[in-house]
Amino acid sequence: MNLHDLMRELREDNKSKIVLLVADGLGGLPMEPGGKTELETARTPNLDALTREGVCGLSLPVLPGITPGSGPGHLGLFGYDPLVYRIGRGILEALGINFDVGPRDVAVRGNFCTVDAAGKITDRRAGRPTTERCVEMCRLMQQIRIPGMELFVEPVREHRFVLVIRGDGLGDSVNDTDPQQTGVAPLSAGGVDTASQKTADAINHFAAEAERVLKEQAPTNAVTLRGFARYPKIDTLKDIYGLRAAAIAVYPMYKGLARLVGMDVLDAGATLGDQMETLRKVWDQYDFFFLHYKYSDSTGEDGNFPAKVEVIERLDTELPRVRALNPDVLIVTGDHSTPSKMKSHSWHPVPTVLWAKTCRTDAVTEFGEAQCLHGGLGRFEAKYLMSLAMAHAGRLGKYGA
Repeated sequence: MNLHDLMRELREDNKSKIVLLVADGLGGLPMEPGGKTELETARTPNLDALTREGVCGLSLPVLPGITPGSGPGHLGLFGYDPLVYRIGRGILEALGINFDVGPRDVAVRGNFCTVDAAGKITDRRAGRPTTERCVEMCRLMQQIRIPGMELFVEPVREHRFVLVIRGDGLGDSVNDTDPQQTGVAPLSAGGVDTASQKTADAINHFAAEAERVLKEQAPTNAVTLRGFARYPKIDTLKDIYGLRAAAIAVYPMYKGLARLVGMDVLDAGATLGDQMETLRKVWDQYDFFFLHYKYSDSTGEDGNFPAKVEVIERLDTELPRVRALNPDVLIVTGDHSTPSKMKSHSWHPVPTVLWAKTCRTDAVTEFGEAQCLHGGLGRFEAKYLMSLAMAHAGRLGKYGA
């Protein structure tokens, strides 16, 4: 019996409320040996109080030493084994903007980047352009044509866009063209089988044409493409846990993740304060709430340690608004670590705190990586967080006689 079948067997309905607050890329590293991480540096009285009343530990998004993307990181938090459910980022981005993906479609996540005269990448995110510029650049690329296929180029946010290729006989086993570093040219796409090579050929044609039409548009003068994916079949949170689930996220990709697992994606506004107000308004309508906070990740990717500290402190100031609603279970964690020192996602375990009236509290008094190492949850795989939440919410019956 797998974990999902066990949840179906043991689940019980009640009126309890579960809140999962995900601070994207929460975990970090000290900039110097013996120093503090961003989370440890931040002043977080509300998170510290939650930690003293709850139980904490370190979450492994996938397995020790494995650096996750945002998709696997979040799927683990939702109780889906990321080694079993391998979902390409393209489909998540497409669902995030509510694009109707069909059976003949391959969806791809696109990034604008900056290349120099030699075609080498100088900025993988094109200086994080405004969303308005993203829209303008997508409009330019919408003129690109590939014989025998339909192309859809849709803006997402800042440097991100979605490319959907529609045609017969397309595969999604294609390598990313983002080399994940500067000083080199974007990679060529290649497929592992005939159908995927057909997609890869289309991608290489599109990338070359995109560079042609964007040539005079620096810093948004080239593109990289990754996360090739068809629409997967996946059981929903309602199917597995019996939960009426809502997502309150600002960035489209996380809306896509939520929509994929059957959550209602709500209008979250534009700010963390807007998200908290949405939570308050819909409190009586759902059992499970996924709140996503992006900026602890983007500041880490920018290598901006002080800014990551600041956005963590901003999150802390909003936490009392969640607690005022009296959830039965409140979890604060991240989908992965994004240390400012590394300017990228990393494999480091993620600080996690779980609060409920049924918690067996530990001796940890502050929310940070070093203290969570000694917490009562220990080191655990993220895919088990949902079963812990269900148990603390009184939603799981006894297993066996």
